Amino acid sequence: MTMVTGHLIAVIGSSPGVGKSTLCRALARRAAESGATVDHFEEADILSRPSFRPVAEEFAGGSGSVRPATLVDSTRDYVAKARAEGVDVLVTDALLPFIPSLVAWGHDESAIAAVLDELAPAVRPTRVTVVYLRDDPDTALRRAVEREGPQWVDWYVTKLGAAPGTRSVKDLASAAEHLRREEELTVRLLARTDWHVLSVDVGGLDAEQTERYVRENLPDLW
Repeated sequence: MTMVTGHLIAVIGSSPGVGKSTLCRALARRAAESGATVDHFEEADILSRPSFRPVAEEFAGGSGSVRPATLVDSTRDYVAKARAEGVDVLVTDALLPFIPSLVAWGHDESAIAAVLDELAPAVRPTRVTVVYLRDDPDTALRRAVEREGPQWVDWYVTKLGAAPGTRSVKDLASAAEHLRREEELTVRLLARTDWHVLSVDVGGLDAEQTERYVRENLPDLW
């Protein structure tokens, strides 16, 4: 079994609770079992990875946001260092292409499209596959609450409600409505890129079935 080298698999989701992190762990494990050198970039790593130190510093600087140019430069550095170190496969959890963060920070569709236009050459020649996990946001949010506990609701709603682009979020119902709009935006923006996008409807699928679907529909990876 041969794994394609120089490949970034970006796993993103339409909502919390769709299984991004679980799928990332499974894909990273499968890639390693195939003999590939793998870097699994977990969601929290953006605050600790050396390439993303400028992102962490800007975010902590008081504005609560990060300049798009900093995101692009940090991503370029991260992917270039991985190539130089001989990493075959990068599996990233909620990293590229940063759409939820850019929306929350108040950037409109044209501005976010421009960021994606800069990200595309920044990661070349590494090949990019975006795995987009999608589910009804009401269902996915309920799943997140079951997993994280009721206190998570206050944290999540407060986080979104405090950001310029998501101030309309006041409760889980308005959060779900925001996520529906963001999903529509994400689909439009990803369609403009030359990245391979695999959209996965996870409704009714468990973690094992989701992983199997991804592997079956990305057969050149495994």
